[in-house]
Amino acid sequence: MEQDSRRWVILKFGGTSVSSRERWETIAGIVRERENEGLRPVVVCSAVSQVSNTLEDLIRKCVVGGHDGVMDRLEQRHREHCATLDVPFEETCGELLDRLRQLAQGASLVQEVSPRLHARIMSAGELLSTRIGAAFLNRFGVETTWVDARECLEALPEPTASPERAWLSATISDDADPVLQKRLARTTGVLLTQGFIAQNADGHTVLLGRGGSDTSAALFAARLQAARCEIWTDVPGMYTANPRQVPDARMLRFLEYDEAQEIASTGAKVLHPRCIAPVRRHNIPLHIRCTPHPEIEGTVISADCSTTRAAVKAISARSGMTMVSMDTVGMWQQVGFLASLLACFPKHGLSVDDISTSQSNVTVTLDPAGNALNPQVLEALRQDLAELCKPRIVGPCASVSLVGRNIRSILHKLGPALEVFEEKLIHMVTQAASDLNITFVVDEAEADRLVQRLHWLFFQNVGRDTQFG
Repeated sequence: MEQDSRRWVILKFGGTSVSSRERWETIAGIVRERENEGLRPVVVCSAVSQVSNTLEDLIRKCVVGGHDGVMDRLEQRHREHCATLDVPFEETCGELLDRLRQLAQGASLVQEVSPRLHARIMSAGELLSTRIGAAFLNRFGVETTWVDARECLEALPEPTASPERAWLSATISDDADPVLQKRLARTTGVLLTQGFIAQNADGHTVLLGRGGSDTSAALFAARLQAARCEIWTDVPGMYTANPRQVPDARMLRFLEYDEAQEIASTGAKVLHPRCIAPVRRHNIPLHIRCTPHPEIEGTVISADCSTTRAAVKAISARSGMTMVSMDTVGMWQQVGFLASLLACFPKHGLSVDDISTSQSNVTVTLDPAGNALNPQVLEALRQDLAELCKPRIVGPCASVSLVGRNIRSILHKLGPALEVFEEKLIHMVTQAASDLNITFVVDEAEADRLVQRLHWLFFQNVGRDTQFG
């Protein structure tokens, strides 16, 4: 078969973007526009909205009982979705749901779900949504080939990884893949595949972590050397703050890769932080677009918008943080002491987020997004640390970050914003070595006030600046 020589464009659509006929008709229009541009689309889809949460519930019920009811809900959700899209349910979903029911039945008999089985069950959401989507696009007049992402993305071996990490948050190479490029170039039509899933060297299903569909799209872009990668979601782009917290937040039209990485890593939910590195490595532009409003240009993340001008680009916040303060009087100059302290965290499966040190204290924060912060784990950590220092665990906290360029040069402007804390405690202040952010750790109840105050201070007079939408 003759190879298609058009350059690829990756179009990723999240759960809300694949959950109605109206959205799928929008997707069909976007795909046709990209074809008219001379590009060949690869559509990467998440599970239908709320289905991943239902599958997590199914896993829990396999252990405690009641999984049949959850399976019935899943089947009904996809039956109704197929009816809305005029897609035959049994032909499209029957076999996948039968297999899922068998997996759930087996797990309920032993009342245990291993990480390997967890991955197989969770993968059903993306497999179902893409089967339905491919059937709809073909019936709608868009020639579409369904592609199994597990045959395109293979997890790297990680001998020291825990079973949970190996099966549920696998790492994939972002090297260009000429073999994959040639194989997919021999297919016809638009390609439609899954986010979130891959396979390991033995051919077993693995996951890329919750929110991993963004990462899947970036990996496809890197491996196929795409012209660009587009993340389509229910918001127009990245903002100067969360619009739900700050109604007058402005959309950011342009960002450099490292700025976007910082904003995503410090609390913005629009983009998964892991998706930046693959496109940055290959200098592939990343566009954030809005499925309900495809006419809005959104945010463009690339190397072309870098600047040396000092500027705050966004105020972001993360809630549910835990702070661990460790008093270390008399121990600081002992060789290897800091390493011994920090080694306690991975022992309990915990990853440190921010860290601040002095001669008498080491303080770190733990982000719930990357850690299982249950009371048992924290108490076990406290007991281990108590052999080395005087630990104190504080929570719930929030981290509020100023993200931008050359942050050190704008520190003098922070005074008025911090007046709000004359009678409140700031637990910790850290500044990134990259000079891309400064972060304040405060009581969770105080975070909204600080975000709003900082946003007013830095963005009240931006006017018609071209970098803002």
